[in-house]
Amino acid sequence: MYEAAIVALAQLTTLQTFIALVAGVIVGLVVGILPGLGGTAGLALLLPIVFGMDPSSALAMMIGLLAVTTTSDTFPSVLMGIPGTSGSQATVLDGFPMTKKGEGTRALSIAFISSLFGGIFGAFVLSFAVVFATPIILQIGFGEQLMLVILALSMVGILTGANIWKGLAACSLGLLLGALGSAPLSGVQRAAFGTEYLLDPLPLVIIGLAMFATPEIVDLLRRQSTISETGRLERTGWAKGFRDWAKNWWLSLRCSMIGSLIGALPGLGGSVVDWIAYGHAVQTTKNRESYGTGDPRGVVAPESANNAKEGGALVPTLLLGIPGSGSMAILLGGLILIGIEPGKDMIDNNMDKVYLMIWSIAVANIVGAGICFFLAPQIARITTIKYTLIAPFMIGLIFFAAFQATRNWGDLIALLLLSVLGIYMKRFGWSRPALLIGFVLSTRVEASVYQTVTLYGITFIERPIVQVLIALTLLSIALAVFFKQKSSEPVSVDGPHSHLRLMPQWIFVSGVVALAIYVFQDSLKFNSLTGMYPLVASVSTLVFLAPVVLMMVFKRAPSDFFYDAELKSVPEGGRSAEFYIGMLVVMLLFSGLVGFVLGIATFIALFLYRAAHVLWWKAILGGVGFILFLGIISDQLTLRYPTGLLQDYLSLPWPLQ
Repeated sequence: MYEAAIVALAQLTTLQTFIALVAGVIVGLVVGILPGLGGTAGLALLLPIVFGMDPSSALAMMIGLLAVTTTSDTFPSVLMGIPGTSGSQATVLDGFPMTKKGEGTRALSIAFISSLFGGIFGAFVLSFAVVFATPIILQIGFGEQLMLVILALSMVGILTGANIWKGLAACSLGLLLGALGSAPLSGVQRAAFGTEYLLDPLPLVIIGLAMFATPEIVDLLRRQSTISETGRLERTGWAKGFRDWAKNWWLSLRCSMIGSLIGALPGLGGSVVDWIAYGHAVQTTKNRESYGTGDPRGVVAPESANNAKEGGALVPTLLLGIPGSGSMAILLGGLILIGIEPGKDMIDNNMDKVYLMIWSIAVANIVGAGICFFLAPQIARITTIKYTLIAPFMIGLIFFAAFQATRNWGDLIALLLLSVLGIYMKRFGWSRPALLIGFVLSTRVEASVYQTVTLYGITFIERPIVQVLIALTLLSIALAVFFKQKSSEPVSVDGPHSHLRLMPQWIFVSGVVALAIYVFQDSLKFNSLTGMYPLVASVSTLVFLAPVVLMMVFKRAPSDFFYDAELKSVPEGGRSAEFYIGMLVVMLLFSGLVGFVLGIATFIALFLYRAAHVLWWKAILGGVGFILFLGIISDQLTLRYPTGLLQDYLSLPWPLQ
């Protein structure tokens, strides 16, 4: 091990290999900043480049990219409330509220230091795991994976907000959304609403953007202000961020351990690790009521975990040739492409390459964090700019990100419909994190139950690791029950027009009930292999909705069942949420006529001219600039954009294609 580590370090410090590493880091930072891309898209971009390269340089470039996408994705998550990748969704909960308070630099400082620590910890874990972890990984079967999923779901109880029934119903709704589309085991299409788009399940990136990006954009537009409520940035934010991390170093270490562990388990990956770490932080620390309002610990936990997971995810990829995520699957293909066969042969004959990857993780995290620290002061200044100048570009960016999910017009329509759901969940106090966790885990829940029951039956609970996970799950539930925060903002709807004030909530709840009933009826058409999961998900949703409906019918005293942000405060001078929803509908309809590129550019120009009141030539320049941005991204990442009716009759030049 020692000799292999020294040889690998010597290889990494050669000029050619180090330049390849830095190049990978730069590409990783770029794709991390752009919402919806992440490490999987970045690695796919690198595969043609690394073919024929020296193996050491190719490895350094690929690992450099992977190591830092979960560092730069912090920029959109913290500064704009838009999850950069699935691994930064939990960071939005406290990072974005800190930015609203004028503490964007402080939040970024915490995130980068936590990411740096987590990344180096992941490399440290990998350096020992390549020798000792194989027997442990081989013990993780379907039963253990099922209990890990149930453990993650048990943490929803602590993330449900002030009203636990709304939170549990939101989680079940997430499981319900996961039941739309083809069944993962039988391939039979179910609950498809008569559209071919749902031949596959809903993409995670669309759910994440709809729950966290669009609602925040609409809220900020309604307030007609800057992202930072103070309109300025703290000058001492970087130092405060370092002190915040130092104060919570033990939490950072624990969450790095969690990230490494979850990353090493095939099938879970980066889409859930930040939520598990966030739930662990809430359950094990004091002053839980401050989470979600701009608590530094809510940034430390997920950022430590999501960077540490990369080191853990390499363990099964290198030792067993089993990828733990989509990005690891592409990395596996890249290894084979450059002539390296993962598994026992790699450990026996290419240990220096293994340690080259370990050193690359550590050095890439240092280089990536350094670049982010250097760029952050200037990037953070966007939070002090009036949001009407930023919003149209953000809207264009999230619709661009959504379309890259499956490159189907259905992506844009699904984003719009789910964004409406997210906007009203935010308004009525329903837990959006709970829905997202339910959706993320839905596929694993369905697959793990069938696999576990088929292979083990009920005897899976006799396995030692399963018993440990059962104990941790019960402990998690107990913590959620005994330390549940109380509502601090009960709302009363008493008065002569109370029925009118409740009407929007009734419409919202009725829509959710109708969706659950539709999925329930649809599930009855199929056999148990296809219909059991949607049946259970729909029934669970209806069961948890029942107390909400009953309380809305019979209770009128101040209660969080009636929470409505519109009753609490209405932004002065701001338009309604329905106005902005209508604006998005018109934008998509126009894009359907002239194509996405022209449609978004026209929307940006008109928005800047009418809403932001900029000069007409500056508004046009903004639209043209976004067209050029889309064109360059299209060329460099081989992306394409949705076409409209116009493209059926005219051949448009670059970049209007």
